Amino acid sequence: MSLLQNLTSDTRLELLVTWLRRLNVVDVDSIRPASADASFRRYFRLNVLPEQQAALGPTLIAMDAPPERENVLGFVKVDEMLTHAGVTVPRIVATDYEAGLMLLSDLGTTTYLSVLDHDNASTMYAEALEALVKFQLTSRPDVLPEYDRAFLLREMNLFPEWYIGQHLKATLTEKQSAELQAVFDAILANVTAQAQVYVHRDFHSRNLMVVDAGNPGVLDFQDALYGPMTYDLASLLRDAYVSWDEELVLDWAIRYWQHAKSLGLPVNADIDAFYKDFEYMALQRHLKILGLFCRLNYRDGKPQYLDDLPTVMEYVRKTAGRYKDLRPLIKLLDLLEDRQPQVGYTF
Repeated sequence: MSLLQNLTSDTRLELLVTWLRRLNVVDVDSIRPASADASFRRYFRLNVLPEQQAALGPTLIAMDAPPERENVLGFVKVDEMLTHAGVTVPRIVATDYEAGLMLLSDLGTTTYLSVLDHDNASTMYAEALEALVKFQLTSRPDVLPEYDRAFLLREMNLFPEWYIGQHLKATLTEKQSAELQAVFDAILANVTAQAQVYVHRDFHSRNLMVVDAGNPGVLDFQDALYGPMTYDLASLLRDAYVSWDEELVLDWAIRYWQHAKSLGLPVNADIDAFYKDFEYMALQRHLKILGLFCRLNYRDGKPQYLDDLPTVMEYVRKTAGRYKDLRPLIKLLDLLEDRQPQVGYTF
């Protein structure tokens, strides 16, 4: 069934279609969904009118971003910043800021996630990390909002609210809440002490596209902040949607560290301390994701995100088990999930 048959029941789609018809750039009858999203944004792919294809390519992407929910101006600002840094991002063809509508160049349908394997991963991650370094090298304070302690804590608090409270149907005792807060404090002490750079915030395999030139194409950057050095590295190498052997991750992290250091980026000068920074940052992100994925299910009716909880929880358990001040998190999870504690070695 054509999407256009839904116009009477979808006021945002009707608004988008009316705007697109006025632009006279695309064949509106060709509109179809382009991708799913964890936010309130929607993306549609449309065929470009024949007389416009030489300049714009065969297809374009229309973005519907309800302005009361989404940051369209932020998208435009960061798109310009990434372009300036030499990173491949969608080109903005047309916008209606007040309505939250945009028409963008099309970076295609091939995500990193869809093609990554052991044969191509090292090359693809090297290209992604090169794009990341380009963006980080342009970092300056007071350009993007700060990814500060309050913001980082607010994200982690999604974990007790939505994972523990809604998903596990558990209520923490005062003692358990204090123990969890102590873990949060240990994480925050590390990540807020890291040097700050521009942070994409969702730099992972679903937001990186395989493109013909300038790989990768980068998407979903509108919520970028100025924050901890290792955040995007953790997003990429400790991806919620695909996981790799620790030896590979360590190798890629060291290669990034060496390259970043040689270019003068403010990575921790000691590799062991840098890797600890990376691990603590990844744990902050994964605690947020456990809560976020549960919220997407229970509040927003998007159950598919629950399928990725085991991968994220495995990251959480492995990292928390490696550091003394994080280990109370393992004990809490074992209790909540009624698991027998695992005997192993820590360092």
